[in-house]
Amino acid sequence: MSKNSIIVFEGIEGTGKSHHINKIANFLKKNNKKFIKIREPGGSLNSEKIRKLILNNNSKFNKYTDLLLYLSARSENIELIKKNIRKKIILIDRFSDSTIAYQHYGMGVNLKFIENINNFLLKGIKVDFTFLSIVNQKNMKKRLTKRNNLNRYDKFNSNFYEKVQKGFKKILNKNPKKYMLIDSNLDIAHNEKIILDKINSLI
Repeated sequence: MSKNSIIVFEGIEGTGKSHHINKIANFLKKNNKKFIKIREPGGSLNSEKIRKLILNNNSKFNKYTDLLLYLSARSENIELIKKNIRKKIILIDRFSDSTIAYQHYGMGVNLKFIENINNFLLKGIKVDFTFLSIVNQKNMKKRLTKRNNLNRYDKFNSNFYEKVQKGFKKILNKNPKKYMLIDSNLDIAHNEKIILDKINSLI
């Protein structure tokens, strides 16, 4: 595996993945490692514009429009990724697994349709390693209530998040060597150490 890996942090809302990716970014910065950190939707200037549209509480899209907006945001990020691939460590807060987990397992969009467009956009770009954080419903709800602002994707029902999280686990089980399951119901400091140890081995 290249030392300048593409490392993704996945998980449903309230799993702490954004916390962990920020911790790792700070660690890399302190150790003078070259890296970029992007999020999906978001990342590049145009992707951030699309993010605002997708997550706006007043937005009401059908599941296919939602999917195509997410993929449009990814399309705008591809040049950013291609520019830095193997030159810097690339940290991504959600990526293609999220599209499958949310849009296929959560919303029922045809998997082959998603994969065809995604593969066309990525053109061979592959993730080296993924941290998948999971959470139980009780802790997820508790953490969401602490947020100052909830976006559209923070407000689905429990059944939806359950389907999405099961979808993530199915994706992991297809290629477990490239994933690490993080139980975010456990102490956050404990998980920080586990993730940092793995990052050290990857870089």
